[in-house]
Amino acid sequence: MQIGIIGAGNIGGNLTRRLTALGHKVSVANSRGPHTLTALAEETGATAVPVAEAARDAEIVVVAIPVKAVPDLPAGLLDAAADGVAVIDTGNYYPRERDGRIAEIEDEGITESRWTQRRLGHPVIKAFNGTYAQDLLDRGRPAGDPERIAVPVAGDDEEAKRKVRALIDELGFDTVDAGGLDDSWRQQPGTPVYGLRAGADGVTQALAEASPERAPEFRG
Repeated sequence: MQIGIIGAGNIGGNLTRRLTALGHKVSVANSRGPHTLTALAEETGATAVPVAEAARDAEIVVVAIPVKAVPDLPAGLLDAAADGVAVIDTGNYYPRERDGRIAEIEDEGITESRWTQRRLGHPVIKAFNGTYAQDLLDRGRPAGDPERIAVPVAGDDEEAKRKVRALIDELGFDTVDAGGLDDSWRQQPGTPVYGLRAGADGVTQALAEASPERAPEFRG
């Protein structure tokens, strides 16, 4: 499968490592340009490309950049992607630490992934936002393994969600359907499931226990 990854930090970098190891063709990009990704490309066999080229022919695109950087993505980013491309948003809104106050999120009460979807003009699937990057390398397990942990997945596009859940299963993790994109507040920072290492039952319970009130440290 052709996969584009935008962002080569902890999550984007380790997804590049795992997905290339699984045999996928990965194009990886960051804001500083492909020349800064030479080492990652040599290590993994991924192709380092400009951001504008990251989605070309991709069946799945992973957006793993700070929320505040999403508006800076090129217009028409997904125009050259494969038909039916699924877009994974791994982002979290950190207004005090990094992103500054975003009025739509704060005043309208929308989820950060809904905000990102508006910027991209394409449906997104929320996943990996509460996953420890090192776990992508170390914690994948075969299906049925009692130590297999689960990842919550939220989104409105059921076919894209199915595709993303299948990829996560291939990476060695169970998934829990966390509802539509407007339900993805249940996996935002400060909720019980954020950073939780648990199986599907534990993740399901944590999602149910979440409060819609954003924790004070995660408000602008």
